[in-house]
Amino acid sequence: MASCAGIVAPLVSVIIPTFNRWPMIGEAVQSVLAQTYADYELIVVDDGSTDDTGAGLARFGTRLRLFSQSNAGVAAARNLGASRARGRYLAFLDSDDLWRPRKLAVQTSFMERRREVRICQCEEIWLRNGKRVNPKVKHQKPSGDIFLRSLELCLISPSAVMMTRELFERYGGFDETLPVCEDYDLWLRITLDHPVPLIPDPLVVKRGGHSDQLSRSTWGMDRYRVLALHKLLRSGLEGTLRQAVVKVLRAKLSILSQGARKRGKHAEADGYDSMAAEFPGAQSDVGNGNSRLRARAGISSQDTGAVA
Repeated sequence: MASCAGIVAPLVSVIIPTFNRWPMIGEAVQSVLAQTYADYELIVVDDGSTDDTGAGLARFGTRLRLFSQSNAGVAAARNLGASRARGRYLAFLDSDDLWRPRKLAVQTSFMERRREVRICQCEEIWLRNGKRVNPKVKHQKPSGDIFLRSLELCLISPSAVMMTRELFERYGGFDETLPVCEDYDLWLRITLDHPVPLIPDPLVVKRGGHSDQLSRSTWGMDRYRVLALHKLLRSGLEGTLRQAVVKVLRAKLSILSQGARKRGKHAEADGYDSMAAEFPGAQSDVGNGNSRLRARAGISSQDTGAVA
């Protein structure tokens, strides 16, 4: 393992954001310490935890670099970790996920062999309440130029990514104004310009179903995806890519608007309609709606976005 006190910078900086996740964060840290690859530093950012997270992490001593901040959200925590990173590559790990022992070795070898690649991801094993589940077809990860495939929902997991620190900094990191879908936002901005190769090895164990999972606690994920799409359009996107984004955005806004009106939240619905009016086009798609979005939303008080 690379010593945190070493003079030579490590090749990889591992960044784990956490908030009130003890003992799960301890298991995540142990999965990093068990890596077969040694040239890394481990950075953990405690986002204002009020449980035993701080005391638990202190037991790891110099095996990790611990930073703390007042509760500002996962995006701010990841950004803080990245700002303290010294490695050429960044590898993020969510505090409820685990890495298999060869994760860093496989991805670092790939990135070093393919220096033209700026970002890659690997396959995952999904657990829900401790039991293995198979991802639905819509969640299956593509490889290469994945921008268009990524518009409807997030197809990149932070825990599965390795990217150059230069790329992360060039795109400004995670949007700290988004409480969720901050990863969807960053990946869209990056995949617009860069392919994302997929390493087929399942090197991440993604643990879901627990009560404090962000995607469970924040309803209506599409409410935040439309903000990311709106920002993308206002950045000057043109041509067929712009048309594709407009189509997806208007379909999502149509579903959100109808759902809000059914719940009697007419001001909220008017806001969605106003956003859609900024980007006229694809009227037939908006009028008919997107069947997958409708099925997911149910035009009800239930979450209008799939958990990515």
